[in-house]
Amino acid sequence: MSRKGVVGLLCVLSAAAGALLLPAGQAVSQELRQVFVTNWPDVMAIQGEVSVRGPIPQGVQVRLEDIVVPPVDPSDTQRLVDAGTLDTKGCSQIVLSLAGQIRGENLKTGTVGAILLPDEDPVRRAFAERGEMHFQLQVEAPSPQGPSPFFASNQPSYPIGFTRYRVLLYNTTAKSVTANLYAYLTTR
Repeated sequence: MSRKGVVGLLCVLSAAAGALLLPAGQAVSQELRQVFVTNWPDVMAIQGEVSVRGPIPQGVQVRLEDIVVPPVDPSDTQRLVDAGTLDTKGCSQIVLSLAGQIRGENLKTGTVGAILLPDEDPVRRAFAERGEMHFQLQVEAPSPQGPSPFFASNQPSYPIGFTRYRVLLYNTTAKSVTANLYAYLTTR
């Protein structure tokens, strides 16, 4: 057999093998199917009925709104405004947004910011005893220029390393502000 004949035969055999390996073209049924759940003791113990209704959410937005923040420098750790804690359990990424309004006419440029510190004993102790901010996440907005009293930050994104964060706010302008912190938490 010639070389062309061997190559031609190999092409025909390859095409036939490919056709045999292709799916038969059956449509996937929309019927309910029986599913078996395997328990992995101590890792993922599943009890009772398992069901998923609708799409599984990939993110959630948490709002801390209308927080009054008087003028306080971020280095004055004893006077930072404590806005509470943020639960990040089960999430791997966070996008922070800070917006608000200056109360009255702003005569001094500055920034309004939020610092998120892990709510863990060693981090809390370093902050309380020495004013040190370990593993902080931060967002800040410049004070508005011109007649508008409104301000807004960029939207930094951070990986999440802890299940809870304490939220502290500061304001380096000359007037009090009303601040709103938005945290968008995602699982990817």
